[in-house]
Amino acid sequence: MKAIPTALPEVLLIEPKVFGDSRGFFMESWNEARFNELLGCEVHFVQDNHSRSSRGVLRGLHYQLDPQPQGKLVRCVNGAVFDVAVDLRRSSPNFGRWVGHELSADNQRQMWIPPGFAHGFLVLSETADFLYKTSGRYAPECEGAVRWNDPAVGIAWPLEGITPILSAKDEAAPLLAGAKTFD
Repeated sequence: MKAIPTALPEVLLIEPKVFGDSRGFFMESWNEARFNELLGCEVHFVQDNHSRSSRGVLRGLHYQLDPQPQGKLVRCVNGAVFDVAVDLRRSSPNFGRWVGHELSADNQRQMWIPPGFAHGFLVLSETADFLYKTSGRYAPECEGAVRWNDPAVGIAWPLEGITPILSAKDEAAPLLAGAKTFD
């Protein structure tokens, strides 16, 4: 497993070692000691989530505030998504900046989104199965969201030929200027 830096230093792409042959492949998708070594700190995951979505579904931008913030290690095990993280830490020089990468069953990459960042993704394939390991339990009273198309954030979603399908909650999410954020 190796870490690949992104434009936001705290957000990492994690690339597992994949051993393939004519029978298929084998990979270690999670190793706590190696992951913590790559991050330089200890992260303990307490919950796994799995979502399935169809082409054009856009989920996000979601996060959890204190006292129950969540870090997320995410991956796409079927299909492909464009995965995004947005820095919501007002004290950060990168506040409001975003990074996005394709995660797919083919590239087998994962993305680490630490606490203090919003997360979202757009499904690029006919369907996608998306897995989340979270460092905090789901706490609805701590939920936050930022509108997916906030011009102040300016995410360049790859929407060519795709009309985004949103939940009512995501459609009504506030702009960054009106959202609750981190210090």
